[in-house]
Amino acid sequence: MSSLKSKRAIPENGNQKGKEFTPMDSTTAQRRLNTIHAHLVSAVESAFSHSHLRSSPTAAEFLSEQNYSVVLPEKLQTGKWNVYRSARSPLKLVSRFPDHPDIGTLHDNFLLAVDFFGDNNYLGTRIRVDGTVGEYKWMTYREAATARTAIGCGLIHHGILKGSCIGLYFINRPEWIIADHACSAYSLISVPLYDTLGPDAVKYIINHAELKAVFCVPQTLNPLLSILSEIPSVRLIVVVGGMENEVPSLPSSTGIQIVTYSRLLNQGRSYLQPFCQPKPDDIATICYTSGTTGTPKGVVLTHGNLIANAAGFSLAVKFNPTDVYISYLPLAHIFERFNQINLAHYGVAVGFYQGDNMRLMDDLASLRPTLFCSVPRLYNRIYAGILNAVKESGTLKERLFNAAYNSKKQAIMNGKSPSPIWDRLVFNKIKARLGGRVRFMASGASPLSPDVMDFLKICFGGHIIEGYGMTETSCVISCMDEGDILSGHVGSPNPACEIKLVDVPEMNYTSDDQPYPRGEICVRGPIVFQGYYKDEMQTREVLDEDGWLHTGDIGLWHTGGRLKIIDRKKNIFKLAQGEYIAPEKIENVYAKCKFIAQCFIYGDSLNSSLVAIVSVDQDALKAWASSQGIKVIYFMDTGMT
Repeated sequence: MSSLKSKRAIPENGNQKGKEFTPMDSTTAQRRLNTIHAHLVSAVESAFSHSHLRSSPTAAEFLSEQNYSVVLPEKLQTGKWNVYRSARSPLKLVSRFPDHPDIGTLHDNFLLAVDFFGDNNYLGTRIRVDGTVGEYKWMTYREAATARTAIGCGLIHHGILKGSCIGLYFINRPEWIIADHACSAYSLISVPLYDTLGPDAVKYIINHAELKAVFCVPQTLNPLLSILSEIPSVRLIVVVGGMENEVPSLPSSTGIQIVTYSRLLNQGRSYLQPFCQPKPDDIATICYTSGTTGTPKGVVLTHGNLIANAAGFSLAVKFNPTDVYISYLPLAHIFERFNQINLAHYGVAVGFYQGDNMRLMDDLASLRPTLFCSVPRLYNRIYAGILNAVKESGTLKERLFNAAYNSKKQAIMNGKSPSPIWDRLVFNKIKARLGGRVRFMASGASPLSPDVMDFLKICFGGHIIEGYGMTETSCVISCMDEGDILSGHVGSPNPACEIKLVDVPEMNYTSDDQPYPRGEICVRGPIVFQGYYKDEMQTREVLDEDGWLHTGDIGLWHTGGRLKIIDRKKNIFKLAQGEYIAPEKIENVYAKCKFIAQCFIYGDSLNSSLVAIVSVDQDALKAWASSQGIKVIYFMDTGMT
């Protein structure tokens, strides 16, 4: 029953004295039934579908259908009533998985995965034999759970207490996931460290979070050893993938022990302890920002935050135990952390890349994933690479591709099923670049060009979405709905949050803007972080007293209640002549050039001109040079042409 109360209709000729009863005509009866139906929304149905929502005159002030999202009542200090929620769950923000409401922590989520999918493949890596990389070798969910317990007990054996912060200082591999699960099982707090961070940033995070133990690999061990005297909180360093005879021993005076991952595993097996299960409100992780605008800020996320985000996303996207995913996006980023929570919930097999982006295509060919998540930079390279190959394939093949592309695009835009012949003739060869089995693709981290999004839909098919989120919201704020054929937006709100746009008059963005209301995107709900670690001042700058997180991004509400990102509130500056500049807009224009891999725009108020730092796309440049008869030479071993 909807929380919206309707007035009970009293028949004009009810059982009132002195009045003769006359039956209502069928038109009147049907109209009243329709009115009543408009007010009755099943709570269960609303959690899974918005098809039963209907607007009605008496409820119009509170709830109006927007297809993908609905407007709820909240009076803003400036602007109109424009708080939006997902139409999938407009009356209640999601905080737990609807089919598993007992899952309140990451530990609960993994326990369910082990119970349901214990013998299924979980974590896979490619094994080298005589210097040659072979096929993937797998660890099951049950085997990963056993290792998780041993690692957690090993940490306890070394005196690491409940609530301690544990650093993870290496790139994607099974041990990263297992160590993270161990932290969840024994109420420890995982703190990812970027493998690309310099010694100063690493030292800052270790000291700021007061890490008690750090997991690293031989490559990241040396930077740690160089700052041992400056990180007094650390008591244990665990070297993943290191040989016993290669691990240095430290004087007891340092108070730090160095052990290999294998030894910690064996120590834990001999010192088994019961789980120290966390509560939903306990801190699960502290994710530090990259620190490009100053010292890194530690984003505090609870188990409840992360579960709520995954649960909300599950109303829109579901995976299967037969699915396979390739993990190469940095686990230190919230995007990949979020992916791993969802994948475990559904029993998905996760294969890891070799650690070299140049060999990613080879890993894809071997793993043949069904799920693929990436960032616009890679999708742009795929887009440019395919179009370049088409142009070089000859006139006949280029015409065939264009005919197939246009035909399939027209069918998709008209809501029809494209002819399968185009896949057999053209697009299956393109799909083979990602292994040939991808059925779901997602893009995040930065805006994806509508042209590239349409290209992915047409060439790869399946379910293709773009999402919007940030570390402070445990990842997903909004994402595109399945079946939405419109590109150039980031979809509807995650059912675990609500969104409003607040006027930014100094930038001329207001809720009265036509044809679409615009303003700063603000988010509220169980996915919003607890604050920046040990930084109340910066927390107050983004979290207001009503619980709204001010993202700093400028958005607009597109048709159907879709959110579109159009600007950044803070990333603007004024040049000497008084002209305001939004550098990201200019960067996105230049990024469309096939010869440009990355572009950074800089300017300040003391100068009248901008400066662009451009990184060229070497493959595109070499191809152009060859077509012009220009010889390509290399300088030293940098790969620079």
